Amino acid sequence: MRFLILTLAAGLMACATGGAEPGADEIGATPFNVERGTALPPPAPAGGSSAPPEGRASGGIDFGQWRSADPVAYAASFQAQIRQRFNDGRDAARIRADLEANGFACEDSQRLDCRIEIMERQCAIDWYVVVERGRPEPVVGFDKMCLGAN
Repeated sequence: MRFLILTLAAGLMACATGGAEPGADEIGATPFNVERGTALPPPAPAGGSSAPPEGRASGGIDFGQWRSADPVAYAASFQAQIRQRFNDGRDAARIRADLEANGFACEDSQRLDCRIEIMERQCAIDWYVVVERGRPEPVVGFDKMCLGAN
């Protein structure tokens, strides 16, 4: 009986002290920085575009009712509108100025690449116009990709 009481008492003491679990000083150096409040802040969100208006933008491009439009039909219509708008032989600098007046962000390195990229609800939406040197008409598109079921 005495043995049983001693065994139970030893077991109870082991549970109360954490048993064989090593303490922080027994583990050694930790790979994690322990200085609180010194972490760098998360990166600022990228300066994305703002959503174009539904209808005509101040620069004259008609974005239509893009929020409720069928993406396939809308993309074809948007492409036709932009190609018609720039079929007058404008140079890349004038096309860039026109697109930027309509809310596009452009960069010109090997080609003129202008985009409006937004996130709305769970959808990434992208309008783009790419003018390649030596190509008679711009590459124009509209993409909408949504996460989850819609």
